[in-house]
Amino acid sequence: MVFSNSAELSPLLSVITVVYNNVKDLERTIQSVLKQDYTNIEYIVIDGGSTDGTLAVIEKYRSLISIIVSEPDEGIYDAMNKGIRLATGDYLLFMNSGDEIYASNTVSNIFSSQAFADIYYGETEMIDTTGKSLGRRRHRVPERFTWKSFKYGMSISHQAIYIKKSLVEPYNRHYHLSADIDWILTAAKKARTIVNTHQYVAKYLVGGLSKKRHRQSLKERFHIFTKHYGLIPNLLHHSVIAFNLLWYYLWHGRTND
Repeated sequence: MVFSNSAELSPLLSVITVVYNNVKDLERTIQSVLKQDYTNIEYIVIDGGSTDGTLAVIEKYRSLISIIVSEPDEGIYDAMNKGIRLATGDYLLFMNSGDEIYASNTVSNIFSSQAFADIYYGETEMIDTTGKSLGRRRHRVPERFTWKSFKYGMSISHQAIYIKKSLVEPYNRHYHLSADIDWILTAAKKARTIVNTHQYVAKYLVGGLSKKRHRQSLKERFHIFTKHYGLIPNLLHHSVIAFNLLWYYLWHGRTND
């Protein structure tokens, strides 16, 4: 799915979907990409060698997908790094299996909000396995995002940020669950123009791997935040995070990101 338009008017967006044995959710993700009214999209699907029928779903849309890779990998960030290496777009978006681009006009609205930004971002809606809305993420996106904005938590979801490819580095595979935070912060430190699109741009399926292995995910996040912000500031920030989380739980009864 690649259409040639002027890069100045409509930059090429590489959308990368990583999947492994998720036949029940993948089609929603694929359809959310293919239904975009923005035409300059390169769609890349990286499958980890699924055995549950996922490949049949991918094959159904083969003619509309730019690149398909299906082979064993060494984890989700190995798969995502494959996507980065294959991507030729001006911008990257990771929309992994189960998640969705918010609406059919989302991408066109994002790129029309301001030309030539290094990073675009927006809000995320949480959904369950039936596609039912669970409302906005607990963390509201900052009005102005910089690399310092994550000090009290990941305030922008991975699915809701479009980053210029020239700014990104491979995911650090030292981290198994939270490398996306390090990846975004590393790119944000290089960015000069970051645009808040002031709209919902993604739907996030609750209950991913980081939720199932929550303790390990928290340890990795603490290490990443210490790396970027320093140990003492990070300890102070986490005391605020703990207070905010307790307050949110008392009022709402759930702690979805």
